[in-house]
Amino acid sequence: MAFPIHRPRRLRRSAVLRDMVRETTLEPSDFIYPLFVVDGRDVRRPIASMPGIFNLSIEHAVAEAKQAKALGVPSVILFGIPDQKDGRGTQGYARDGIVQRAIRAIKEAVPELQVIADVCLCEYTDHGHCGVLEGDHVANDATLPLLAQMAVTCAQAGADIIAPSDMMDGRIAALRRSMDEAHLVDTPILSYAVKYASGFYGPFREAAQSTPQFGDRRGYQMDPANAREALKELRLDLDEGADMVMVKPALSYLDIIHRVKEHCQVPVVAYNVSGEYAMVKAAAQNGWVDGNRVMMEILTSIKRAGADLIITYHALEASKLL
Repeated sequence: MAFPIHRPRRLRRSAVLRDMVRETTLEPSDFIYPLFVVDGRDVRRPIASMPGIFNLSIEHAVAEAKQAKALGVPSVILFGIPDQKDGRGTQGYARDGIVQRAIRAIKEAVPELQVIADVCLCEYTDHGHCGVLEGDHVANDATLPLLAQMAVTCAQAGADIIAPSDMMDGRIAALRRSMDEAHLVDTPILSYAVKYASGFYGPFREAAQSTPQFGDRRGYQMDPANAREALKELRLDLDEGADMVMVKPALSYLDIIHRVKEHCQVPVVAYNVSGEYAMVKAAAQNGWVDGNRVMMEILTSIKRAGADLIITYHALEASKLL
């Protein structure tokens, strides 16, 4: 009887051996932890659709940032939810806005932690869209100066990285120009270069109170059916000066992460978004899956696809396991 010459199982027969030959590894340093910051004092409000995640007043956000750093997570990304909103999202670019104050507090308390400022108007507008409106239309060019102003005020507050997520055309060039004019030439831009109009954002919109009051965002976010367009968006943002790029969401777009990784020479970030997180939590709470095992499998798949860094709500619990 002939026996196989090649026996891949030889390298799977013990945990130590499997660890030695593992192709893809995760570390806490791979993660970026999102924080939702709100006005007020002593606010730690649970987000129903995202178990374990909270709307946090600044002092609680600082405590979370300290915990992240202690676990080896090198960075947080901040989303601000103001008490007052208007049609132009003015609290987004106010020098004393909620996210600007949170940046200052976190950098003072944990100066070595990298703070990323998400730059978009959706959390700050009363209509929930990512830019200013002309009728029922999001006005691309009229939005750019406001985004640029937000980038400058966040960087001046101490943000280490600026991350525009609005998907307006030309925004990277507009932000870079304004930041350079404000003598912020060393502050890098992490572009949400490839951001799809996804159904996986639902829990985030509850957390950030940013659900559009009419219509949707398909007029500026990408069609989930398109892959070649992702490379076009990538090239445009790199040409305009992006230092890092992002693919969002992650789990249903692993092929896009892989394509982006193959076509650029800058760090690639993937956003493991709120709906992806919520599905794992819901299934685990119902006893349908082993939550920790599925969490780590998903995060590994995102890194295996090509992500250098992963924005994930799992960052703290995954780091504890690692």
